[in-house]
Amino acid sequence: MTAAPSPSVLIIGGGMAGLTAACDLHERNIDVLVLEASHRLGGRTESITTKLGSRLDIGGQWIGAGHHRLELLAAQAQSTTFKTHSTGLPVLIHRGRRISPFSPSILLSVVIIGIFDLMCRIGVPQSWNSMSIETAIATVAPTAITKRFLEVLTTLSAATELARTSIYAFAKSVPLSGGMLTMMSAQGGAQDSLIAESVGSVVNMLASRLGTERVRTNTRVVGIEQIGSGVVVRIQSGEVLKAKKIIIAVPPPMLTSISFQPPLPQERMRLQENTQMGVVYKAIAVFETPFWRDRFGGECIVLDDPPRGIFDSSSPSPDGPGHLCVLVGGTPARILDDMSSQARLELLLGPLVQVLGPEILKPIEWHEKAWHQDKFCGGGYMAIPKIGTTEGLMPMPRERIGDVHWAGTETAREHPGYIEGAIESGQRVAREIML
Repeated sequence: MTAAPSPSVLIIGGGMAGLTAACDLHERNIDVLVLEASHRLGGRTESITTKLGSRLDIGGQWIGAGHHRLELLAAQAQSTTFKTHSTGLPVLIHRGRRISPFSPSILLSVVIIGIFDLMCRIGVPQSWNSMSIETAIATVAPTAITKRFLEVLTTLSAATELARTSIYAFAKSVPLSGGMLTMMSAQGGAQDSLIAESVGSVVNMLASRLGTERVRTNTRVVGIEQIGSGVVVRIQSGEVLKAKKIIIAVPPPMLTSISFQPPLPQERMRLQENTQMGVVYKAIAVFETPFWRDRFGGECIVLDDPPRGIFDSSSPSPDGPGHLCVLVGGTPARILDDMSSQARLELLLGPLVQVLGPEILKPIEWHEKAWHQDKFCGGGYMAIPKIGTTEGLMPMPRERIGDVHWAGTETAREHPGYIEGAIESGQRVAREIML
C-alpha cells in the first residue's frame, strides 16, 4: 500500500453536498480532497448536452420556491434561470382518454390531500408508522380514480415504493418541504424554475473552484478508521489516505460497503440498515421546438400503468429546442427496467398522441435513466425509512462521531431530498468543521 499527502479534510461523495462543503472549506484555506466513487461528479444530478446544443438534466433539475442557496450558486455560475412552463391545470389521462380535473374523484383527491397536509403540520400519530402509504391511500380513497391519482402524486413527490414506506415517515417529511401543495406545484412550488445551462453548470463551477488536484473520481472508499488524532481511509485500489477529519456526504443505505473502525454506534448502524433509496426513472424527449405549447399547458398526469408525470422543461423560447420530461416514481418505475428504450418511449409518450398528435413519438433524441440502477447513487430522490422503523425520519441524524462528520440532502432541515437540501447540508457541515 502507498501513502499519499494528507489533506486536512477528506470528503466522501462528490455530489452537491460534498462539493459545497469542499468549496466552503477551501475558501477558508482549509486543505480538502473530494473522493467520488463514480466516474463523474454531481451525485444525483447529471447533465447532458443535446445534438441541438441545449443542456438538460437527467437527474435533479428544479429550483423550487425558497431554494435560495441553489439560486445563488446558479447566479455565481452566470447561469440563466427561467420559470417552468405551466399555464394551468394539468392534463389528466386515464384509460387512454382525458378526464376533467373537476371530476368528483379528482376533487375528492384534492380534499384528501388538503386534510393530510393539515395533519402533517399539526402532527400525526406514531401508530401510523406501521401503516404503509399504499394501505393508507386504499383506506381513504373511495374510487379507483381517486386512489390512483393519490398514488401518482405521492410517487412523483417522494419517489417512494408505497408498500415499503410508512405514511408516518412520509408525513414527517412533508412540512420540511413546504407542504403538499408546494411539493406538487410548478409555479411557486417545488418545480418553480429551471437552469438553462443545466444544474451541471453549478457542478462544474464548484469543481473548477476546487481544481483537479482536490477532486478524485473513480475512487471507491472501502474502509474508514479513526485513530484518535484523525482518520485513515482505505481505497479499493489499496491506497491509504490520512486526514484530520472526514465528511461523509453519501446517503446511509450506500455506506454498507464501507467498514468502520471502531464500529459505528448501534443507532448509526441501524440508520444504514433501516433506510432504503427511493426508486425513480426519468426521461427527456428532445424536439426541435416545443410545438405542444398551443395545445398543452405544460403538465400531464397519466394514471395508466406505469403512472407518470410529464412536464415541459423547455426554455421560454418558442423557437426551441423543446424538452419534455417524464418521471415515473416508486414501484411502477421497475416495470420499465426490462423494456427496450424504444418500447419505453412509445409506452410513456403514447397517451399524448391524442392530445399532441403522432409527432410526439418522434423526438430527435430520447435520454433516460433509471436511478435505482445506478450502483453509486442507488436511487433517488433520497433515502427513505423502511416501514415500521424509527431510524431515518427526516431530517436524518447529522451529529458528528469523533472526527467523522455527516452531510447529504437527507440531513437538511429545509428541503430534504432536493438539491437545495444538499447545498444546505454542505454549508452546515463546513461550518461545523470550522468551529
